[in-house]
Amino acid sequence: MKLNPKYKAVCFDMDGTLLNTKVDYVKMANVAFNEMVRLGVPETAIDRSESFKFNIDSGIEYLKKHNKVEDIYKIGANISKMARDIEMERVDEARPFDGTNPLLDLIHSFGLSTGVLTRGCREYAEAVLKKCDSLKRIDCLIARDDYPEEESKPSPIAMQHMADRLNVKTDEILYFGDHGMDYRCAKDAGTDFIAVTTGAFRSDDWMKEGVKVEFDSITDFYRSLMA
Repeated sequence: MKLNPKYKAVCFDMDGTLLNTKVDYVKMANVAFNEMVRLGVPETAIDRSESFKFNIDSGIEYLKKHNKVEDIYKIGANISKMARDIEMERVDEARPFDGTNPLLDLIHSFGLSTGVLTRGCREYAEAVLKKCDSLKRIDCLIARDDYPEEESKPSPIAMQHMADRLNVKTDEILYFGDHGMDYRCAKDAGTDFIAVTTGAFRSDDWMKEGVKVEFDSITDFYRSLMA
């Protein structure tokens, strides 16, 4: 396989896509939802459909409608701190997928940039990437706490931040992800997307999103480039 010459960067979601990590997303989602309720967001207003990788957009939207500006700041700051603690619990168990680092090196050999766009916090992302010997192979890392919460995935603004930092356009990026959030972020930003099944979503989940799985993993993608 040859990459489309329009691409100037190949970027990745981190957990479940680039790295095999062990974050307890169920625990994280429950903490996030409980904090929303504590701050006065009714259960009926909370969207739990993204429970594997928490999304607090529904809580923020409720607080905006009810003019609870101070609570909007609190919900982001409080949940981010609690999520960080959960993310850091099992950093030592993180492993790169087969081919992760060789793929990043290969992409650079093509003269392209590499990036990671994750909903993980920066401290956690840098820790696991460094442990897996991948951090030095990444040209740009965009983490959850680098920008306001509402600019994180699935917002296309997250991909625009990546493009700006790499000095490319969003349609010059190829992005890999394991979750519907990744796909929606890429799609709304005009970024080409490749789905993998090594993380939260399996083939039937991608089918529901209308996404065809071309490669089960970045390992398979790496092998296709080497063939």
